[in-house]
Amino acid sequence: METLIKKYMKAIRLHAKGGVEQIVYEEAPVPGLSEGDALVRVLASGITTNELNWGPTYVDEKGNSRLPTIPGHELCGIVENVSPGATGVAVGDHVYALTSFFRNGTAAEYVAVEARNLAPKPLTLNAVQAATLPLAALTAWQALFEHGGLLPGQKVLIHGAAGGVGSIAVQIARWRGATVIATTDAESVDLVKSLGAHQVINYKSERFEKVISDVDLVLDSIGGDTQDRSWQVLKRGGTLVSIAGESIKQPPATLGVRGIFFIVKSNRLQLMEIALLIDRGHIRPVVGAVIPLADARKAFEMIFQSGKKGKIVLQVSE
Repeated sequence: METLIKKYMKAIRLHAKGGVEQIVYEEAPVPGLSEGDALVRVLASGITTNELNWGPTYVDEKGNSRLPTIPGHELCGIVENVSPGATGVAVGDHVYALTSFFRNGTAAEYVAVEARNLAPKPLTLNAVQAATLPLAALTAWQALFEHGGLLPGQKVLIHGAAGGVGSIAVQIARWRGATVIATTDAESVDLVKSLGAHQVINYKSERFEKVISDVDLVLDSIGGDTQDRSWQVLKRGGTLVSIAGESIKQPPATLGVRGIFFIVKSNRLQLMEIALLIDRGHIRPVVGAVIPLADARKAFEMIFQSGKKGKIVLQVSE
């Protein structure tokens, strides 16, 4: 049976669609559980660029408004309760997860999550470190392997390599045995090299398409002109996987390459594989900043600062 710890919690909410100016730190009802859900006490929550502009941030899967809405979809926390039909977790488990984009999120003291999306927290990480990973690591994993088909010995170009997704993608690609080329700004070159990139290009001083070619796979989190210039570095039969914007403009057929745009999906088994790589020392998170939940507006403003490294995390509770 469902037993709530308390009726109200502290949360970040938006009462109208908009940007950072709509963020309010206030009391909200502790969420109820549907069949198959677990109630998680949130220790830390990752936040993501542009999530305040996503359609699903404000509606459910049927398109109905769910204002006021709680953002955030990456968490590390402790299972406090489970509903009938919830499997794979028990009260007291330390977990991390990517939650549904169509439900209230993790920038709150409690969140209701489909239990099937919860995975055991990596043993070697604290809560803040673990909260940087679910969206970024799943995005990198699915981009490189599910959509990009990356194989050992292939050459991959990763744009935005110091960011949340890019920093994990560099490490996963290196672990897989690929030759890793990365673009970033001057301030992040040393960081990206330390993550395992074989070649790092400062995009502000050098045009990547002038110095590299015959790439098997491009992972693009930038879009725009960067994406347009990336087609020419691919070998025939190569693939560009984009997570930038909401779609991808296909290249000229004469190039013999293909483009794929995708949106990351929750996957418990993949998070478990990623946790093993972390605990074995193949992947380390890059924490950009840790901000208290009450100062979430500042955290969302920091997302768009130039030169940002790693992931910004909201500290919800100890």
